[in-house]
Amino acid sequence: MIDDVPAGDETGVEASMPLQQPALTPAFARHGLEQMNGFAENMHNLEEALLDIESFGGREAEKKAETLIQSAHEFEPSITMIGQIKSGKTSLVNAIAGRPELLPADVNPWTSVVTSLHLNTRRKADDPVASFRFFDKDEWDFLIENGGRIGELSSRAGADEELVKVREQIAEMREKTKARLGRKFELLLGQTHNYRHLDEELMQRYVCMGDDFGDPEMLDAQGQFADITKSADLYLDAPSLPMPLCIRDTPGVNDTFMMREQITINALRGSRICVVVLSANQALSSMDMGLIRLISNIDSREVVVFVNRIDELPNPAEQIDEIRESILKTLADNNGPSGLHLVFGSAYWANMALQETIDDLVPDSAASLQNFAKSKLEEGAPITAADVWDMSGMPALYDAISERISVGEGAQMITALRKRALNHLHGLRASSNIVSMRIDNQDLKMMEPAVLAKRLDEIEDRHMAGLDAALKPLFEAYTTRIDQAHKRFLDRALESLLQHLEKHGDKELWQYSPEGLRMLLRSSYHSMCKKTANTCVAALNSAADDLSVTYRDLLSIEVEGFSVSAPTAPSFPPPVSLGQTIALDLQSSWWKGWWQRRKGYRAYADSFYELIEAETAPILNDMKSVQVAEIRRIALAQLEDFLLEQGGILTDVSNKSQISVGELKGLFGITEQEEREAIFDMLFDEFSVGSDVEDIADPDPQPARPTRPHSKASLNKGEAA
Repeated sequence: MIDDVPAGDETGVEASMPLQQPALTPAFARHGLEQMNGFAENMHNLEEALLDIESFGGREAEKKAETLIQSAHEFEPSITMIGQIKSGKTSLVNAIAGRPELLPADVNPWTSVVTSLHLNTRRKADDPVASFRFFDKDEWDFLIENGGRIGELSSRAGADEELVKVREQIAEMREKTKARLGRKFELLLGQTHNYRHLDEELMQRYVCMGDDFGDPEMLDAQGQFADITKSADLYLDAPSLPMPLCIRDTPGVNDTFMMREQITINALRGSRICVVVLSANQALSSMDMGLIRLISNIDSREVVVFVNRIDELPNPAEQIDEIRESILKTLADNNGPSGLHLVFGSAYWANMALQETIDDLVPDSAASLQNFAKSKLEEGAPITAADVWDMSGMPALYDAISERISVGEGAQMITALRKRALNHLHGLRASSNIVSMRIDNQDLKMMEPAVLAKRLDEIEDRHMAGLDAALKPLFEAYTTRIDQAHKRFLDRALESLLQHLEKHGDKELWQYSPEGLRMLLRSSYHSMCKKTANTCVAALNSAADDLSVTYRDLLSIEVEGFSVSAPTAPSFPPPVSLGQTIALDLQSSWWKGWWQRRKGYRAYADSFYELIEAETAPILNDMKSVQVAEIRRIALAQLEDFLLEQGGILTDVSNKSQISVGELKGLFGITEQEEREAIFDMLFDEFSVGSDVEDIADPDPQPARPTRPHSKASLNKGEAA
């Protein structure tokens, strides 16, 4: 339901400054999109080929082709932006979208909204362009009652002073929120507000926290819903981009209650590509260790680091290399991921270039630009808006994102669609053969529909149960392995603490890094995912073999090189919960306070063990419950979808043997068998190219060009089938 008037309070509100209509985009805004343009063209060509199937094979083939085309249309790579508060993430998101003033970049640090920009997404006419979802009651109560993660930690550790401070701040926020929303407050929790328009006022109301709200009864007060807004989904056109993208702008991870950290972790689960935004004047400071922990759990090939705010450097031409070396050293010193792709730039310059207002740069930024231009442009050349765009780093960022789409999930999408199309073509050719044989009055022996249905049900039940049974011991072994790693870590840490106390007493602060535990858990998770992927491949190939046999038995066809193409192994989400902050990461005044409150060695030992066991238990539970459940769901869903799709194709082939000869004539639109076969050959050629490219999880790819089947009844009569 689209609710332009949420809660019945906003009747007559007009869109003051429509934001869904894009401004004219300068031609230079497409710099760096060459790889993405190439991928979009490949997707377009694939859709055109699918339309050939749609126009060739009758109504049933048309439905199946439409399903594949819809899958292509729904492909929307997601890029999650993470970074500290005030690193310039939002300004960078605006630049990527080509909308310099779209999202408010000066939001108050209280806000915890994940804003997802769905760019160029296909929508129905009555779909919303803006959707805002509120925290539900349980999420709000966790923050209010426990003080979020930091309140929970403080309570567990007996840090009464910290807990009091947290609860005072939370109480203040709660009272302001209740005053602003009044009686509606409890009712709003868990709701979603949808709009057919998007304007600046709407963004201010849901996303941007104000400092002075005036009359609480004012309906259009800035930040009216910002306290309780959890996520915002905006659907916009981006003319400079050649395909749909989803850009997720997350709140900074350095917040008082660690609530945004958890929100960012959840956002990362749904994206294959991550852009880490750092500030050039303090790149990877001590506050960014949380970012290192987060990205350490994501494949480094899917991470891009954008070092923002080079416009604030007095001499960027020389300082960039120094900052790059500093970042790489910090990553190495803190066991961060290696081989990260670093891009340096300025979201401020990019947005000014898009608005073609480079003459209005603030003086310090203008001086920085002049300095940088000396190393990039010919001496004496005027600096144009296009030059500023290029120096802003946006083309390099576009290129890095494009590459990750083209060789990552984009390549996997194209491969999957080609394999599905080939399977449809096999079924379509079999149907065509049946039509020809029946029109020519050839002897045709077909499996009875009831027998086919029973066999398909048996295949589905057997393979679904088989995969589930095969996954169970993998998950059990994984659970045992990480429980053992957890226990060994706690024992080693406790022994280290006791040795420290015996050697130095309790006057010297003891420190112990939890990175060893994270590495063990990460290794166990990736090992389990690899085994699970191999198990899925085996199950999918086994199911494809059974379906190939069923084709042969259904049609009485000699299968020469023909086989159903199994899907590739599914992708599983990274273990991003490992990046969650735990007590041992807080080597600060908080940890010193915990240390000073202990009395006696035994108190240190008992309290430490209980604290760290309780602190790490949520991470273990997430990896054993949430992650495993999601992996199981993905694995079984892929197999089930494959079996159902192939079952539909086989059933359609069977149906062709049941309808009258009169209905069969002209069914394919082309009555000449030779002409139909020529078209089949052309389509097989088109879809076979690249149907098995760069699929490291598929150890046994199918032949690139399937051989067309021959009817047993016509093997001695040439190629009438």
